[in-house]
Amino acid sequence: MAAHLSAPAVLTVEAVLFDNDGTLIDSMPSVRRCWTRWAEEYGVARERLDQVGYVGRPAGEVVAELLAERAVEEQLRAVARVQELELADAASSRLLPGVEELLSALPRDRWAVVTAATRTLALRRLSCLGLTVPMLVGAEDVTRGKPDPEAYLRAASRLGAPPTRCLVVEDAPAGLAAGRAAGMATLALATTHDPAELCAADVVVSDLTLVRPLVQRDGTLALFVG
Repeated sequence: MAAHLSAPAVLTVEAVLFDNDGTLIDSMPSVRRCWTRWAEEYGVARERLDQVGYVGRPAGEVVAELLAERAVEEQLRAVARVQELELADAASSRLLPGVEELLSALPRDRWAVVTAATRTLALRRLSCLGLTVPMLVGAEDVTRGKPDPEAYLRAASRLGAPPTRCLVVEDAPAGLAAGRAAGMATLALATTHDPAELCAADVVVSDLTLVRPLVQRDGTLALFVG
C-alpha cells in the first residue's frame, strides 16, 4: 500500500503511544491463522468471523459476540483457546520497517505500547523479536477497548504526560478514533489499511522509516515525519 504526505510535518509532543500489532510488529498472518483455526474448532463460519471483525479487538469481546448464545463458562474456555493458539504462534511475527531504529532513539520514559491484546500475548510477541518495552497497557488494564479512549488515557497518565501532548501511532481506524477521542495527535501507518481509511489522522505515512525523533533542550520530542 502506498501512502503519502501532502507536506513533511513536525510533531512536537511529550510522549509517544504505539499500538502494537500492525504498528510495531507484523502479526497479521498469525492473527488470521489462529482465529481461522479457532473458528473451525467452534463451528463459526469464516464469513461470520470476518463480519464481526477480530483484528485489533479484545478476544473476549469477539468471542462474546460470536458465541452469544452459549454459556459464559464456554465463552471463557473459547477465549482461553484462542489465546493459547496465539501464544503458540507468537514467534512467527516480525518487526515492521523502522521500528527498531525509532524505539532505540526515543527516551524509554517517553513511550509506551497500547494494545487490545493481553499483556502476556503482547509481551511474548515482542520478546520473541528481542524488544523490551518500558510500559504496556493491555486488554486486562481497561474495561473498554478501542475505539474508546480509555487505554490511551491510561497510558498517558502512567507516563505523566497530558493527553494533548501525546502522539498516538496506529495502523487501524478504531485505534486512531481512540487517540482522537483522547485528545491526542495521531500518526497513521498504512501497513494494514488503505490510506483512504486513515485520512482522519493528522499525518499518514507508509511506515516508521519516515519518522525521525529529536529530543529537544526542554525535554520535548520533535518528530520529523516525511
